[in-house]
Amino acid sequence: MNFLGRIKSELNKITVLRSLRFRLFIIIMAVGILCCLVMRFGIMQSYFNRAVDVRTSDVQNQIKILADHLITYNYLQDPTSDVVNAELNMLSNLYDGRVLIINNSFKVIKDTYNVSQGKTIISEEVIRCFKGESISNYDDNHNYIEMTVPITMTVGEETQVIGVILTSVSADSIVINQEILDRQAILIAILLLIVVFAIAVTVSRKVMQPFDKVTNAINAVKAGFTDEKIMADDYTELEHIVDAFNQLMARMKVLDDSRQEFVSNVSHELKTPLTSVKVLADSLNTQEDVPVELYKEFMADIVNEIDRENKIINDLLSLVKLDKTASGLNIESVDINMLMEAIFKRLMPLAKEQGIDLIFESQRQVTAEVDEVKLSLAITNLIENGIKYNREDGWVKVELDADHQFFTFEVIDSGIGIDEESSKHIFERFYRVDKSHSREIGGTGLGLAITRSTVLMHRGSIKVSSEPGEGTTFTVKLPLSYIQ
Repeated sequence: MNFLGRIKSELNKITVLRSLRFRLFIIIMAVGILCCLVMRFGIMQSYFNRAVDVRTSDVQNQIKILADHLITYNYLQDPTSDVVNAELNMLSNLYDGRVLIINNSFKVIKDTYNVSQGKTIISEEVIRCFKGESISNYDDNHNYIEMTVPITMTVGEETQVIGVILTSVSADSIVINQEILDRQAILIAILLLIVVFAIAVTVSRKVMQPFDKVTNAINAVKAGFTDEKIMADDYTELEHIVDAFNQLMARMKVLDDSRQEFVSNVSHELKTPLTSVKVLADSLNTQEDVPVELYKEFMADIVNEIDRENKIINDLLSLVKLDKTASGLNIESVDINMLMEAIFKRLMPLAKEQGIDLIFESQRQVTAEVDEVKLSLAITNLIENGIKYNREDGWVKVELDADHQFFTFEVIDSGIGIDEESSKHIFERFYRVDKSHSREIGGTGLGLAITRSTVLMHRGSIKVSSEPGEGTTFTVKLPLSYIQ
């Protein structure tokens, strides 16, 4: 088994054997060879069978005529007729065969070979012939056609069999002609195989040209010489492959653009607090006898910028962890009502500071299989946004409900709202609707991206609906049982 496995492994390494062009060539050649063989043997067999049938029919006609002459000349009683004997010898010589005349006593009265005269012959063929059957067989061992024809005479209204003509005819001439025809058929087959070979080479090359064109185009894209779409409409299957590749390239371009934008945003976001810290520190260094009040103010600003830098880094680390596979989830059965109440308790000081009322409404008790830490972070982000981007004396309400498969919670606020264009991008990393307001409240533009990643890891969905000046509603739908 290991030996066969090694052979298969070595064959797989041979590129030619794995080539579709080579396999197509082999298929065409195999079909061509098979057709030539079928044609050759079919023609040979058909010719031979036809030649034997024709020879048998000719001899039987001659024998039937001879049988009439035997009755006419009363040959069965008097086998001395020179006319009949001449006909028998002529028939024997013409077909290179042997003729035996057998009377109703199964006695041979005439043998053109003068070997069996006077002998008694009892065989199945002779007995059946006396019953009125004409029989013919081909002996492929000796190349002879054997025939038995009854000699009949009409007495009154009854036909009687009074003798049998047993004839053996040589088929050597048929075999010789068959051999000559076979040699000609082999020559024709060779010529046809040459034609099939040329066709196989041409067709395999022609069929594979579109694939070569696509391969070259893909290599050009891979080398960076072009970013245009690949076009190939020669075959439906190839068109599907090209369409899939073009879609993949478009997706990769989007991902590449997103990566570049992400790197640019990260660089900008990380650089901004550092720039502020440097400006504040330089201001302190360039001034002499800095008042304590100004010194404290600048140092407080530096601490704020450092805190902002730290928050950006922490959010980035959270996002990187969420980008990994869901195997990192710590799934457990969690009381969602208690989780919401705990989150509300933590956010209550922030809401009071902003003058925002927090409202929690639950239609029923909900228990689900989730990662409590990650889901808590996602819910916190949504409620924090509702608090921070709200108006004075506003409110944030969370409504919790469930059915037999999913639980849903909506985070509704009375805040400033989001326009339709911005709603399409709010889950993108570093995207902020109001950048100036975001900087005032310390937003990094990563909170909703983290929330969306968490929801998707739990095999859920998140939607947003909003109108500028009328508030925003985030709807999150998650399965009660975690789906692997």
